[in-house]
Amino acid sequence: MSDFRQRALDYHAKPTPGKIRVELSKPAETVDDLSLAYSPGVAEPVREIANNPDDAYLYTGKGNTVAVISNGTAILGLGNLGPLASKPVMEGKALLFKRFAGLDAIDIEVKHRTTEEFINTVANIADSFGGINLEDIKAPECFEIEQELIKRCKIPVFHDDQHGTAIVTAAGMLNALEIQQKNIEDATIVCMGAGAAAVACMELLITCGAQREKIYMLDRKGVIHTRRDDLTEHKKLFANNTDKRTLEDVMDGADIFVGVSGPDLLPPEALALMADDPVVFACSNPDPEIKPDLAHDVRSDLIMATGRSDYPNQVNNVLCFPFIFRGALDVRASAINDEMKVAAVEAIRQISKEEVPEEVLKASNSKSLTFGRDYIIPKPMDPRLCSRIATAVAKAAISSGVARLDSLPSHYK
Repeated sequence: MSDFRQRALDYHAKPTPGKIRVELSKPAETVDDLSLAYSPGVAEPVREIANNPDDAYLYTGKGNTVAVISNGTAILGLGNLGPLASKPVMEGKALLFKRFAGLDAIDIEVKHRTTEEFINTVANIADSFGGINLEDIKAPECFEIEQELIKRCKIPVFHDDQHGTAIVTAAGMLNALEIQQKNIEDATIVCMGAGAAAVACMELLITCGAQREKIYMLDRKGVIHTRRDDLTEHKKLFANNTDKRTLEDVMDGADIFVGVSGPDLLPPEALALMADDPVVFACSNPDPEIKPDLAHDVRSDLIMATGRSDYPNQVNNVLCFPFIFRGALDVRASAINDEMKVAAVEAIRQISKEEVPEEVLKASNSKSLTFGRDYIIPKPMDPRLCSRIATAVAKAAISSGVARLDSLPSHYK
């Protein structure tokens, strides 16, 4: 057994199994405390909430609680291992919510026979929480699940594998293009992969200005084009009217490559075909579509990002999802819409361009970090992320009309 594997198992098992626990937020030491916490005192907030459901935000922890929910059908890069096997990942997500945004998150793993059963289960418990983070649910079911839950729930529903990835990708991509002196509107984009993350990344890039007709998406059968008759509804959105069929065909002259597929799937010969000053986001984890050292040997003019922390420019969802929920919950948003996602993108972009605090340099073992080819995305431990992204998201929620509060909470000011 490798040393790291044993350390990981020990971390999860000792001294107490798991990574999260429930702690009390009110005193419970005396008879008087208990009379307020439970019977008879608890009847008073019950009556208030029965008369006005929004008072649940005033008298319970609803407004600071996120449910992290999975069916275990797409666990990290491990595949469909079932709901219970996903529990360590969901607890890990809950840990990140607490560590980075102070949100109380509860993991829920759901067994079901049909997609409808899963949707009904989540919809029926949704009112207990301030928001729902869907996680590790395979495509194409994840699209239907998220869309139906958004319709049925009165709180934000967010599939992080789709939108968290897309937000960080868009922020880094727009910064990389700025450094390369290119415009998103003019860029030709190759996307290797056609699952949930790929579709969400491309849709958000389109929201940020990319042209759908300049996007070439590939799945296991090659280029997704209009003459194929085997496409799902979400792949049809990216069916290009083209005669190009292979990766090499579409990489010739491309400005951007986004990989959300698998390890070592981008041959160096294909990378060499790209336009001058290309941008390559090879985000397959743990092994990218092309190794950075090899990519830089082939193209000294590229900007590259991966999903790994041991290379520059890590595309990491923790840069956004805790803070998006923080901002959404603090104004009691009913949804997380495109305006809120774009606000998060812009906040992340701006932080990258500012002087990096000394504490971030120490935490990331960096002597210096300056906006440029090797620093287009902030580091996850940057303390500015929470306040800046949450504020931007909360303001966007208010201005776009999905917030129940019409102003920012006092602690934002």
